[in-house]
Amino acid sequence: MLGIDKFIVRLGIIAPAVALVLWAGYAVYDGIYDRGYDKAAVTYQAKIDAMLKAAAAARTAEIERQDAANNAAKEREAARIAADAAITEQLEKQIEELQREADKDPDAGKPVLGAPSVRRINKVR
Repeated sequence: MLGIDKFIVRLGIIAPAVALVLWAGYAVYDGIYDRGYDKAAVTYQAKIDAMLKAAAAARTAEIERQDAANNAAKEREAARIAADAAITEQLEKQIEELQREADKDPDAGKPVLGAPSVRRINKVR
């Protein structure tokens, strides 16, 4: 029984020492892991924040670009509308002039066209 007693005594001394070493190893590992995780979390949070800031800046730049493009298109459209209005006004004046000439034409009621009528028709083309 003396051998068993020595084993129990040694086990009583060694087991707490092994447990203490294991606990210390786990504490060191856990501390290193937590510090590494925290460092990675800070690093990646900074990267995420930078990406969000860049995305917001890109969004703002794109909105400004679209606004500028839309405003330029509106200006071109307004110029085109003004040009079309000028052409329309010119054509309306021409129609009024031709209508006055047609009303003054003494041969307006004849079934054939005279030279002045042909000239008026050619002006329309």
